[in-house]
This record gives sequence, C-alpha cells and structure tokens, in this order.
Amino acid sequence: MKYPKFFDDVKSIRLRDKLSMVLGAFDDGIYEISYLEVVKSAGHSCPTVMGAYLLCSEGLAELYKDFIPVRGEVKVEFKESLEDGVAGVIANTITQIIGATSKSGFKGLNGNFARHSLMNFNVDISSSVRFTRLDTDESVDVFYDPSSIKPDVNMQPLMQKILTNSADADELKEFGELWQDRVKRIYENKNSVVKVLKV
Repeated sequence: MKYPKFFDDVKSIRLRDKLSMVLGAFDDGIYEISYLEVVKSAGHSCPTVMGAYLLCSEGLAELYKDFIPVRGEVKVEFKESLEDGVAGVIANTITQIIGATSKSGFKGLNGNFARHSLMNFNVDISSSVRFTRLDTDESVDVFYDPSSIKPDVNMQPLMQKILTNSADADELKEFGELWQDRVKRIYENKNSVVKVLKV
C-alpha cells in the first residue's frame, strides 16, 4: 500500500476506552489511532479530514493535559447543523476517533459505556467544535481555519480539467500530489490553523 509519507509523521492520538478493556480488545483499554487509519475510514485525505483530526488531537490534549483522553466520555458540540457544509465529514471523523455519536451509537451495557447522545448540532457556540469531559464537566472550544495555507496556483486549472474529464494521467497525478502537499502544510502549521480555548 502506497500513500504520502507525511501520513506517518502525523502524531497518533492515544486513548483509553473502558469498553474495549472490558471486552478484551486492548490491555487496559489503551490504544492509538493514527491519521492513516482515519484516512482509510474516510476514504481520502483532505483539509477537512485533517482538520477534524487536529480538532480532536489538539482539543483532547488541552482538555486532558497529562492524562490519557477517555473514549466514550467526551461530549461534542457543533454550531452548524449536520447537513451544513462539511460538518458531517468532520462529525464522522470525530466519531471514529472518540466514539461520540448523536443517535446511532452504542446504547451501552446496562447503562454503561453508551456512545449515543454525545454529539449535538446547532449549539450556540462560536468555535468550530466544543469538547466537554463528562467526568469533570470541563470544556474547550477549538477553532480550525486553514485559509492561511494557500493551495498551489496550479491546482485550480487542474481541477477544471478533472471536472471536465479532460485531464490525462500525469495531470491527475500532479493534482493529487499538490492536494496532499496542502494537507501536509496544514499539519506542519497546525499551531497557526488550530486554536484551543478553555471555556
């Protein structure tokens, strides 16, 4: 399997999942989710998928500080509706990482380890997403804005060719490389595109 090498440079998100421990999936319920795994699930790598990954990694790091974030014990809130823009893509990626869902998630074992009703939309917040720990009720607002990381000037004309089915194999390859180069630059400049504030 070949993929852009920078995928391996993206820091994995370390989590503890009490349900996975109870069900014997991972010792102590501790494991890591990588950007490559998220890309496989999404089927592609783009600024939105990278953004969702960074929202989680940076938000959880601030919310839990020196502790391992607990999957299934974090509430997620969006200002947009599920149908707005790329909110659904971001929500799906966040669900993969921390388990939170709106209605479709795991209902729990006798009330324990439930994952549904942990994701809400149309919430009165100003940030891209708000994460809240269920055990302490602490929250962080996380803002994601990759607009400062500009695409290569050659991407637009190549995109037009792709959309009109007139791009040849070399042009398709070039577009993909330029696309992933921007995603890579977004990750490399994560401190300028992601801001985390305690609520």
